[in-house]
Amino acid sequence: MVKNSDEKIYQWQEGDYTITRSHAWSGPGCHDGCGVLLYTLEGKLVKVEGDPDHPFNQGRLCARCLGAVPAVVNHEDRVRYPMKRIGKRGENNWERITWEEAYDLIEKQFTEIKQQHGAESVVFGYGTARDIFPQINRLAYSFGSPNACTLGLSGAACYLPRVAAMYCLMGGVSQVDCAQYFSERYRKNNWKYPETVMVWGNNTIRSNADGFFGHWIVDLLKRGTKIIVIDPRMTWLASRAEHWLQIRPGTDAALALGMLNVIINENLYDHEFVDKWTFGFDKLKERVQEYPVERVAEITWVPKEKIVAAARLFAKSKPAAVQWGVAIDMTKESFPASQAILSLWSITGNVDIPGGMILQPNNPAIMDIQGGWGYDLLNEEQKSKRIGIKEYPVLNFGFLTSQPDLTVEAMLTGKPYPIKGAWIQGNNALACMSADPQKMLKALKNLEFIVVVDLFMTPTAMAVADVVLPAAAYPEKKGLRLAWYHIGAINPVVDAGEVKSDMQISYELGKRFNPEGWPWQSIDELWDWIIQKGTETNFNGLNEQGGWVLPSFEYQKYIKSILRPDGKSGFNTPSGRIELFSNVFEMLGLDPLPYYEEPTESPYSTPDVYQEYPFVLTTGARSWAFFHSETRQIPQMRSLHPDPNIEMHPQAAKSLGVQEGDWVWIENRQGRCRQKVKLTLGLDPRVVSADHGWWYPEKLAEEPSLYGLWDVAINQLVPFLPGRSGFGGNYKSLLCKIYKVKEGEM
Repeated sequence: MVKNSDEKIYQWQEGDYTITRSHAWSGPGCHDGCGVLLYTLEGKLVKVEGDPDHPFNQGRLCARCLGAVPAVVNHEDRVRYPMKRIGKRGENNWERITWEEAYDLIEKQFTEIKQQHGAESVVFGYGTARDIFPQINRLAYSFGSPNACTLGLSGAACYLPRVAAMYCLMGGVSQVDCAQYFSERYRKNNWKYPETVMVWGNNTIRSNADGFFGHWIVDLLKRGTKIIVIDPRMTWLASRAEHWLQIRPGTDAALALGMLNVIINENLYDHEFVDKWTFGFDKLKERVQEYPVERVAEITWVPKEKIVAAARLFAKSKPAAVQWGVAIDMTKESFPASQAILSLWSITGNVDIPGGMILQPNNPAIMDIQGGWGYDLLNEEQKSKRIGIKEYPVLNFGFLTSQPDLTVEAMLTGKPYPIKGAWIQGNNALACMSADPQKMLKALKNLEFIVVVDLFMTPTAMAVADVVLPAAAYPEKKGLRLAWYHIGAINPVVDAGEVKSDMQISYELGKRFNPEGWPWQSIDELWDWIIQKGTETNFNGLNEQGGWVLPSFEYQKYIKSILRPDGKSGFNTPSGRIELFSNVFEMLGLDPLPYYEEPTESPYSTPDVYQEYPFVLTTGARSWAFFHSETRQIPQMRSLHPDPNIEMHPQAAKSLGVQEGDWVWIENRQGRCRQKVKLTLGLDPRVVSADHGWWYPEKLAEEPSLYGLWDVAINQLVPFLPGRSGFGGNYKSLLCKIYKVKEGEM
């Protein structure tokens, strides 16, 4: 790619274009941080391409990066400077102010709240996090508040439930080995492709889960990997699967327990691994007898023979792996579901081996700035005030979020203490992640002072913000793409004007709150400090060697005494083994074994409700065009997905008297919204699937419209109701009824 030896490895000229290597992370984008080439002409970003030399995406990009990023960076509706609300909230009246004026106002208002009510009375909320949640946590802790969370997301129902379960059960996080730790990728000499991958509750090539480009699953298919797809929808991957298990939404734990029943009773498990490295197998064996395949087939709506065939294929494949997604988190009892699925790869011995489920290594650059970065800035009294730790004691085991449902309740009720302020960064809660957004709106309006940081004015910012701060898009900022298996440079290529990176905002305001909590003399020094935690270089050195570095990696760390702080072999759990029977869960008063519980409302748990609301509703299937509620104002993306869709089987549509393209109301006991019918043979006639994250930036901004939010937001049908552990929500297993929108109702 480099034209001559005088040019930089990370930046060069091609004709009139300057090309810069970078990484596509927040925002806009997704969780991946793909390697990109940013093309600028006369200081303007004109094109984004995939970096063919980058091992993760190997030159490939999704539609969002290719089409949305230049449009976002150059969009006329971007928030370009700090603004202060004048008049009432929701009126769309704003006054431009300077950054110093904004910081002065925020510091004054938050300090007054702190003096009158305590620092814990300010909540710090983030959205999908990506590259911002560690710094938001540190900002919260430097202010003195223990309350930082995915504000509005019931049960923290996105990845954290699975992460928490994995830490409790195996002492760390595990992922599919798709050669992500190697620059040679699939050519690495000791790597093996998985014989079978179980794709569970995750459309990998659309959602790009777990922080790397999702087409790795296609790469594996080309190399001979077989897939088992567990999904209520017929996806592209499901059409290519050895077995597609069309599960009833919310019954994942039952299906996993049924598969465990087959594997254990047919003696297909890895005896040596189970005997040496697992704890509680006999008790698990006893528990799965409660889930014979016949019963599981009735629960899940998956035919018995398909469950048996999939279980046998997975157990007999070596290596095998599970690529799972947020469908597990978005089940109310996500902990037992996660435990059951984790048991599948554990009893078959597919742990930390080439092509199996590899354990993430202790990358210091990640470990030191993930969830608890700066938690030591809080004194013990403040730590004890974190919302939810008494009601949900699992939060005391290193999961430093405040519990989102109880945080919202505190905003409404003042219990256990009043919440008076909020910092909301990268979180369009009302349109996207929040359950019951009407309740969320009421809770936010109950606060005295709210700051929102975002790229665009959103329904959330419009409705509740007192100050709006402009965030930089990734081509406008210096930053780092950090993952367990990757450190990459994010390079600014255009003049950001008055917008600032999320880290810079946190750094500058954090220094005002607590200078000792931000000891770095500049933001550049901070970035170098982070990089040097995990490497021997700095930011400039990272660029000089191509813009990214991979940490060292080795397999079977549990044998090599790498995982336990005491230096012994095994896993970092109370027993030193993978806990099929969880000592931690038992200590916390939770069932130590996996189990299945019907969704809060279902055809079987609430048959009377099912009579009135006869469809099982799942929400949040990913789109090629959007990442959650982002880029709705980008014409290229809207041309791919103009309106919110509810997918249903033609048989269901016929029973309702509706056709493709008709607008219908979707309603349950929680609320209603309207979406457009999209017919598909890929759903059970009893199940419908609705888009999430919808709002219309082109519609009226001020209340009550809020960009048409209340017409189309499916989260109005989702209740605040977490699982017993405090993790997990009801986003993907609801009941609803559907009826046609009448003339004049649009």
